Amino acid sequence: MKKFNHSKFCLLLILVIALPAQAQIDLSGEWAAVFHEDSDERRPGPEMVEYQGIPITEAARRRALSWSPSLLTLPEHQCKPHPSDYGSRGPSNMRIWKEINSESQQLIAYHTRIRWQAPERTIWMDGRDHPPEYAAHTWQGFSTGHWEGSILVVRTTHLKQGWARRNGVPRSDLAEFTEHFFRHDNIMTQVVIVNDPVYLTEPFIRTNNWRIDLTQQIPPYLCETVTEIDRPQGEVPHYLPGQNPFLREHAERYNLPMDGVLGGAETMYPSFVE
Repeated sequence: MKKFNHSKFCLLLILVIALPAQAQIDLSGEWAAVFHEDSDERRPGPEMVEYQGIPITEAARRRALSWSPSLLTLPEHQCKPHPSDYGSRGPSNMRIWKEINSESQQLIAYHTRIRWQAPERTIWMDGRDHPPEYAAHTWQGFSTGHWEGSILVVRTTHLKQGWARRNGVPRSDLAEFTEHFFRHDNIMTQVVIVNDPVYLTEPFIRTNNWRIDLTQQIPPYLCETVTEIDRPQGEVPHYLPGQNPFLREHAERYNLPMDGVLGGAETMYPSFVE
Protein backbone atom coordinates (compact mmCIF):
# COMPACT_ATOMS: atom_id res chain seq x y z
CA MET A 1 0.00 0.00 0.00
CA LYS A 2 1.38 3.35 -1.03
CA LYS A 3 1.98 5.91 1.67
CA PHE A 4 -0.29 8.97 1.56
CA ASN A 5 1.74 12.04 0.58
CA HIS A 6 0.31 14.82 2.73
CA SER A 7 2.52 17.54 1.20
CA LYS A 8 1.46 16.77 -2.37
CA PHE A 9 -2.20 16.71 -1.33
CA CYS A 10 -1.94 20.14 0.30
CA LEU A 11 -0.20 21.56 -2.77
CA LEU A 12 -2.94 20.19 -5.04
CA LEU A 13 -5.64 21.64 -2.78
CA ILE A 14 -4.02 25.08 -2.88
CA LEU A 15 -3.83 25.00 -6.67
CA VAL A 16 -7.50 24.03 -6.98
CA ILE A 17 -8.61 26.81 -4.63
CA ALA A 18 -6.54 29.34 -6.56
CA LEU A 19 -8.20 28.54 -9.90
CA PRO A 20 -10.62 31.22 -11.15
CA ALA A 21 -14.22 30.29 -10.42
CA GLN A 22 -16.31 29.18 -13.40
CA ALA A 23 -13.61 29.98 -15.97
CA GLN A 24 -14.06 33.73 -15.63
CA ILE A 25 -12.37 35.80 -18.33
CA ASP A 26 -11.06 39.34 -18.32
CA LEU A 27 -13.15 41.90 -20.24
CA SER A 28 -11.00 44.90 -19.41
CA GLY A 29 -9.27 46.82 -22.19
CA GLU A 30 -9.78 49.28 -25.02
CA TRP A 31 -12.56 48.13 -27.33
CA ALA A 32 -13.27 49.54 -30.82
CA ALA A 33 -16.84 49.22 -32.05
CA VAL A 34 -17.52 46.96 -35.04
CA PHE A 35 -20.42 48.15 -37.19
CA HIS A 36 -20.99 45.23 -39.55
CA GLU A 37 -24.41 44.64 -37.94
CA ASP A 38 -27.23 47.20 -38.34
CA SER A 39 -24.71 49.73 -39.63
CA ASP A 40 -27.23 52.12 -41.20
CA GLU A 41 -29.38 52.24 -38.10
CA ARG A 42 -26.47 52.70 -35.74
CA ARG A 43 -24.45 55.43 -37.47
CA PRO A 44 -26.48 57.65 -39.81
CA GLY A 45 -29.49 56.57 -37.78
CA PRO A 46 -32.94 55.18 -38.59
CA GLU A 47 -35.45 57.10 -40.68
CA MET A 48 -38.62 58.63 -39.34
CA VAL A 49 -41.46 56.12 -38.88
CA GLU A 50 -39.11 53.14 -39.27
CA TYR A 51 -40.40 50.97 -36.45
CA GLN A 52 -40.40 47.53 -38.09
CA GLY A 53 -38.88 44.73 -36.08
CA ILE A 54 -39.62 46.33 -32.71
CA PRO A 55 -42.36 44.79 -30.51
CA ILE A 56 -43.88 48.14 -29.55
CA THR A 57 -47.24 48.73 -27.91
CA GLU A 58 -49.89 51.07 -29.30
CA ALA A 59 -48.87 53.63 -26.66
CA ALA A 60 -45.27 53.50 -27.90
CA ARG A 61 -46.40 53.91 -31.51
CA ARG A 62 -48.50 56.97 -30.72
CA ARG A 63 -45.68 58.55 -28.77
CA ALA A 64 -43.14 57.81 -31.51
CA LEU A 65 -45.39 59.41 -34.14
CA SER A 66 -45.51 62.60 -32.05
CA TRP A 67 -41.70 62.84 -31.90
CA SER A 68 -39.88 65.51 -33.91
CA PRO A 69 -36.12 65.33 -34.60
CA SER A 70 -35.98 69.07 -33.86
CA LEU A 71 -36.29 68.09 -30.20
CA LEU A 72 -32.57 67.32 -30.30
CA THR A 73 -31.80 70.96 -31.10
CA LEU A 74 -33.03 72.12 -27.68
CA PRO A 75 -30.07 73.03 -25.44
CA GLU A 76 -31.28 70.73 -22.66
CA HIS A 77 -31.19 67.77 -25.07
CA GLN A 78 -27.87 68.44 -26.80
CA CYS A 79 -25.48 66.95 -24.25
CA LYS A 80 -27.49 64.14 -22.70
CA PRO A 81 -25.91 60.70 -23.08
CA HIS A 82 -27.51 57.60 -24.52
CA PRO A 83 -29.00 55.42 -21.77
CA SER A 84 -27.04 52.26 -21.05
CA ASP A 85 -29.42 49.97 -22.94
CA TYR A 86 -28.83 52.02 -26.12
CA GLY A 87 -25.32 53.44 -25.62
CA SER A 88 -23.57 50.55 -27.34
CA ARG A 89 -25.60 51.14 -30.53
CA GLY A 90 -23.99 54.48 -31.39
CA PRO A 91 -20.32 55.52 -31.73
CA SER A 92 -19.49 53.13 -28.93
CA ASN A 93 -15.72 52.84 -28.69
CA MET A 94 -15.39 51.74 -25.10
CA ARG A 95 -12.95 51.36 -22.24
CA ILE A 96 -13.54 48.67 -19.60
CA TRP A 97 -11.55 48.52 -16.39
CA LYS A 98 -11.72 46.53 -13.18
CA GLU A 99 -12.07 47.70 -9.59
CA ILE A 100 -10.21 45.31 -7.30
CA ASN A 101 -10.27 45.16 -3.50
CA SER A 102 -6.68 45.88 -2.48
CA GLU A 103 -6.81 43.52 0.51
CA SER A 104 -8.71 40.50 -0.82
CA GLN A 105 -7.85 41.02 -4.50
CA GLN A 106 -11.46 40.16 -5.30
CA LEU A 107 -13.28 41.83 -8.19
CA ILE A 108 -15.64 44.52 -6.88
CA ALA A 109 -16.89 45.99 -10.14
CA TYR A 110 -16.34 46.56 -13.81
CA HIS A 111 -16.46 50.16 -15.02
CA THR A 112 -17.11 51.30 -18.58
CA ARG A 113 -16.72 54.56 -20.45
CA ILE A 114 -18.07 55.11 -23.97
CA ARG A 115 -16.62 57.78 -26.21
CA TRP A 116 -19.91 59.35 -27.41
CA GLN A 117 -21.19 61.74 -24.70
CA ALA A 118 -18.77 60.03 -22.24
CA PRO A 119 -21.24 57.99 -20.15
CA GLU A 120 -19.55 56.06 -17.34
CA ARG A 121 -21.18 53.01 -15.88
CA THR A 122 -20.55 50.67 -12.95
CA ILE A 123 -21.38 46.96 -13.03
CA TRP A 124 -21.22 45.71 -9.45
CA MET A 125 -19.72 42.22 -9.11
CA ASP A 126 -19.68 41.88 -5.31
CA GLY A 127 -23.12 40.35 -4.83
CA ARG A 128 -24.91 43.49 -3.63
CA ASP A 129 -28.69 43.81 -4.04
CA HIS A 130 -30.48 46.26 -6.29
CA PRO A 131 -31.89 49.32 -4.48
CA PRO A 132 -35.63 49.71 -3.75
CA GLU A 133 -37.99 50.90 -6.48
CA TYR A 134 -38.09 54.48 -5.18
CA ALA A 135 -34.29 54.93 -5.48
CA ALA A 136 -33.00 57.40 -8.07
CA HIS A 137 -33.20 56.48 -11.75
CA THR A 138 -30.25 57.50 -13.92
CA TRP A 139 -29.14 57.30 -17.56
CA GLN A 140 -26.95 54.28 -16.79
CA GLY A 141 -29.22 52.66 -14.21
CA PHE A 142 -28.06 50.26 -11.50
CA SER A 143 -26.22 47.18 -12.78
CA THR A 144 -25.09 43.97 -11.11
CA GLY A 145 -23.23 41.12 -12.76
CA HIS A 146 -22.35 37.48 -12.24
CA TRP A 147 -20.58 34.79 -14.21
CA GLU A 148 -22.25 31.88 -15.95
CA GLY A 149 -19.21 29.94 -17.06
CA SER A 150 -17.17 32.35 -19.19
CA ILE A 151 -20.18 34.61 -19.89
CA LEU A 152 -20.73 37.80 -17.91
CA VAL A 153 -24.47 38.26 -17.24
CA VAL A 154 -25.58 41.75 -16.18
CA ARG A 155 -28.99 42.91 -14.91
CA THR A 156 -29.82 46.63 -15.00
CA THR A 157 -32.71 48.44 -13.29
CA HIS A 158 -33.49 52.04 -12.24
CA LEU A 159 -33.22 53.59 -15.70
CA LYS A 160 -34.42 57.03 -16.64
CA GLN A 161 -36.97 57.11 -19.42
CA GLY A 162 -35.08 56.67 -22.69
CA TRP A 163 -35.50 55.34 -26.21
CA ALA A 164 -35.52 51.98 -27.96
CA ARG A 165 -34.56 53.49 -31.29
CA ARG A 166 -33.13 56.89 -32.17
CA ASN A 167 -36.23 58.05 -34.05
CA GLY A 168 -38.65 58.60 -31.21
CA VAL A 169 -39.51 55.03 -30.18
CA PRO A 170 -39.71 55.36 -26.38
CA ARG A 171 -38.51 53.14 -23.55
CA SER A 172 -40.08 53.68 -20.12
CA ASP A 173 -38.48 54.08 -16.71
CA LEU A 174 -40.07 50.78 -15.65
CA ALA A 175 -37.92 48.86 -18.12
CA GLU A 176 -35.14 46.46 -17.13
CA PHE A 177 -32.58 44.79 -19.31
CA THR A 178 -30.20 41.86 -19.22
CA GLU A 179 -26.85 41.65 -21.02
CA HIS A 180 -24.65 38.69 -21.90
CA PHE A 181 -21.01 39.49 -22.68
CA PHE A 182 -18.99 36.88 -24.60
CA ARG A 183 -15.29 37.22 -25.34
CA HIS A 184 -13.61 35.16 -28.05
CA ASP A 185 -9.93 36.12 -28.18
CA ASN A 186 -9.93 39.76 -29.40
CA ILE A 187 -13.65 39.95 -30.18
CA MET A 188 -16.38 40.76 -27.64
CA THR A 189 -20.09 40.30 -28.29
CA GLN A 190 -22.89 41.80 -26.22
CA VAL A 191 -26.48 40.52 -26.29
CA VAL A 192 -28.99 43.04 -24.89
CA ILE A 193 -32.51 41.90 -23.89
CA VAL A 194 -34.87 44.74 -22.92
CA ASN A 195 -38.17 44.14 -21.12
CA ASP A 196 -40.53 47.11 -20.84
CA PRO A 197 -44.06 46.62 -19.45
CA VAL A 198 -45.17 49.99 -20.83
CA TYR A 199 -43.82 50.21 -24.38
CA LEU A 200 -42.93 46.63 -25.40
CA THR A 201 -45.16 43.57 -25.75
CA GLU A 202 -42.22 41.15 -25.95
CA PRO A 203 -38.50 41.26 -25.09
CA PHE A 204 -36.50 43.40 -27.53
CA ILE A 205 -33.16 41.76 -28.38
CA ARG A 206 -30.09 43.32 -30.04
CA THR A 207 -26.43 42.35 -30.37
CA ASN A 208 -23.29 44.47 -30.66
CA ASN A 209 -19.62 43.68 -31.26
CA TRP A 210 -16.22 45.16 -30.45
CA ARG A 211 -12.62 44.35 -31.36
CA ILE A 212 -9.73 44.95 -28.95
CA ASP A 213 -7.66 47.98 -29.98
CA LEU A 214 -4.33 48.39 -28.19
CA THR A 215 -3.79 51.83 -29.76
CA GLN A 216 -7.16 53.32 -28.85
CA GLN A 217 -7.23 56.53 -26.85
CA ILE A 218 -10.62 57.85 -25.70
CA PRO A 219 -10.34 61.65 -25.44
CA PRO A 220 -12.28 63.92 -23.09
CA TYR A 221 -15.78 64.70 -24.32
CA LEU A 222 -16.44 68.42 -24.15
CA CYS A 223 -20.04 69.32 -24.93
CA GLU A 224 -21.22 72.93 -25.06
CA THR A 225 -24.85 73.80 -25.67
CA VAL A 226 -25.75 76.38 -28.31
CA THR A 227 -28.91 77.89 -29.75
CA GLU A 228 -29.40 75.99 -32.99
CA ILE A 229 -32.90 77.25 -33.82
CA ASP A 230 -34.57 80.39 -32.51
CA ARG A 231 -37.95 79.54 -31.05
CA PRO A 232 -40.22 80.91 -28.32
CA GLN A 233 -39.13 80.03 -24.80
CA GLY A 234 -40.79 76.86 -23.59
CA GLU A 235 -41.71 75.58 -27.04
CA VAL A 236 -41.08 71.84 -27.44
CA PRO A 237 -40.98 70.47 -31.02
CA HIS A 238 -43.58 67.74 -31.60
CA TYR A 239 -46.31 66.55 -33.96
CA LEU A 240 -49.97 66.41 -32.99
CA PRO A 241 -51.88 63.18 -33.71
CA GLY A 242 -52.33 62.68 -37.44
CA GLN A 243 -49.98 65.55 -38.36
CA ASN A 244 -46.60 63.83 -38.71
CA PRO A 245 -45.44 64.88 -42.22
CA PHE A 246 -43.03 61.92 -42.44
CA LEU A 247 -45.67 59.27 -41.79
CA ARG A 248 -45.38 57.56 -45.20
CA GLU A 249 -41.93 58.70 -46.34
CA HIS A 250 -39.97 55.58 -45.30
CA ALA A 251 -42.66 53.17 -46.48
CA GLU A 252 -42.94 54.81 -49.89
CA ARG A 253 -39.17 55.08 -50.40
CA TYR A 254 -38.69 51.32 -49.97
CA ASN A 255 -42.14 50.19 -51.16
CA LEU A 256 -43.03 48.74 -47.76
CA PRO A 257 -46.52 48.22 -46.29
CA MET A 258 -47.55 50.77 -43.67
CA ASP A 259 -48.66 48.09 -41.23
CA GLY A 260 -45.09 46.80 -41.37
CA VAL A 261 -43.16 50.03 -40.81
CA LEU A 262 -45.42 50.92 -37.88
CA GLY A 263 -43.88 48.04 -35.94
CA GLY A 264 -45.28 45.59 -33.45
CA ALA A 265 -44.24 42.11 -32.34
CA GLU A 266 -45.63 40.52 -35.50
CA THR A 267 -43.11 42.44 -37.64
CA MET A 268 -40.19 40.64 -35.95
CA TYR A 269 -40.98 37.27 -37.50
CA PRO A 270 -40.53 35.86 -41.03
CA SER A 271 -44.21 34.88 -41.08
CA PHE A 272 -45.15 38.57 -41.34
CA VAL A 273 -43.44 38.85 -44.74
CA GLU A 274 -45.12 35.68 -45.94
